[in-house]
Amino acid sequence: MPAPDRGPAPDETPAIEVIGASKRWIARDQVVPALDAVSLSVAPHEFLTLLGPSGCGKSTLLSAIGGLLRPDTGEVRIGGRPVSGPDPARVALVFQDPGLFPWRTVLENVEFGLELKGVAAARRREVARELLGPVGLAGFERRYPRELSGGMKQRVAIARALAMEAPILLMDEPFGALDEQTRLLMGEWLLEIWARTRKTVVFVTHSLQEAILLSQRIAVMSARPGRIKALFEVKVPPPRDLAGPEATALRAALWAEIRDESRQALEEGRA
Repeated sequence: MPAPDRGPAPDETPAIEVIGASKRWIARDQVVPALDAVSLSVAPHEFLTLLGPSGCGKSTLLSAIGGLLRPDTGEVRIGGRPVSGPDPARVALVFQDPGLFPWRTVLENVEFGLELKGVAAARRREVARELLGPVGLAGFERRYPRELSGGMKQRVAIARALAMEAPILLMDEPFGALDEQTRLLMGEWLLEIWARTRKTVVFVTHSLQEAILLSQRIAVMSARPGRIKALFEVKVPPPRDLAGPEATALRAALWAEIRDESRQALEEGRA
């Protein structure tokens, strides 16, 4: 059964709070509802995954949390303060497309956000070098994106986000373009980074396995318009055996929640 939304403790300010957020898009003179009265709270240092079918509003919700768009109704708060726009000091984002600059080296790509913040060249170079070791890219400082594998490019993008030292990391299907084996390895690597940095992470995926591997809680979203349909606490003990009985039971419960939503998305041509 889905767990209640425990979220933050009663005396704890949520790292992220979404309160009755709704969003509509206008497409070809038609109103397309993306989110419908979504409410969700995420505790400091929590790893929460948004799971749902294509077109259910996962990315829209993540963009609202990141300040890239404003909900039509409702509110998003970070650390108790309303979100009015992007705030790189508090929130860093990683997308499926790493978005690296092909003319910049690995080191220069990691430095980019710090450069925009006006950090001195020597200091941003120092920070970038310190990050390349933990993300497994020491020795690749002078390589260009065209010389890297897909997984390596995504690690550069994550290192660039980590360089900003924001307490919240939003990740929109960052491993979606990778093969399954690389995806699982990248997930294990991300957990190591999260355990070391203790950031608050909201992670978007279509993959039940990925959600189980990574999350403390999983929020299942309905087909469009997106709502929070169910919340699950992941109680699979580490190291998580995805073939074990706990993970198998959780995967079955997640699929029971999402099956009809995925069928609806497929019938509407969004999957």
